[in-house]
Amino acid sequence: MPINAGTAEPGVAAARVASDGAASAPDPSAEAVPAFPVWRPVRGGNAFEITVARLVQAIKLGMVRVGERLPAERELAERLQVSRVTLREAIAALRDAGYLESRRGRTGGTFVRSALPASGSGGGRPDAGELAREMGDRLHDALDFRRVLESGAAALAANRSLSAIERQHLVAALAASRDRDPLTRRVSDSRLHLAVAAASGSPSLAAAVADVQLTLDRLLAAIPVITRNLDHSDAQHTRVVDAILAGDPNGARLVMEEHCDGTAELLRGLLG
Repeated sequence: MPINAGTAEPGVAAARVASDGAASAPDPSAEAVPAFPVWRPVRGGNAFEITVARLVQAIKLGMVRVGERLPAERELAERLQVSRVTLREAIAALRDAGYLESRRGRTGGTFVRSALPASGSGGGRPDAGELAREMGDRLHDALDFRRVLESGAAALAANRSLSAIERQHLVAALAASRDRDPLTRRVSDSRLHLAVAAASGSPSLAAAVADVQLTLDRLLAAIPVITRNLDHSDAQHTRVVDAILAGDPNGARLVMEEHCDGTAELLRGLLG
């Protein structure tokens, strides 16, 4: 049986989002660092290269947005379990590539400058069909993997006793995911899916969801903006969060499967 704490009923997330009250939609970045699946320890391989990859992943998935500051160097090095020298070298490489910038002073630190490398600032929206064809069989594999991962994450989250902060984070991420600005919609959508994965309580599962989101990121961002599709996606997001807050793992799983299936159908259609 589900053991989710609290008395949330279906529709509570929708009601909170609709209220537009500041208290019902706290800043999702307030407790962001503990929820970041990409800040997992670096294991094996070249520590510098893996650290660079983790930082780029966090930027591209919107876990640290343009204009936001990275966690403090000491804390980030401890979370990644790399030396501060390695972390500084990785940050310097991404600063040279145009992703990051350093600011001095009391409010200084390392900030995200762009989610794209400096050399890739032009070109406009990529063609979704071409990207899908480039991925080939990898697209089908990633979509199937995503369906299993994200539906399982939603079910686990619904079956957990979520803390007040976790519940607030989900509601805030849901509110932000309704953003219709084409420049920020994809990032907000991704942050909601990562928030659901983090609420599962499984760091390994959350990391896997982050990886598959990154695999599909360029393709998902290239999908043409169709208002009806956005409306449908927003409704599904709300139903997923409602099911989690109500402690309904089966409902959360089924809605997330439906959501992933709809996206997969659209993406596979781009191959035709």
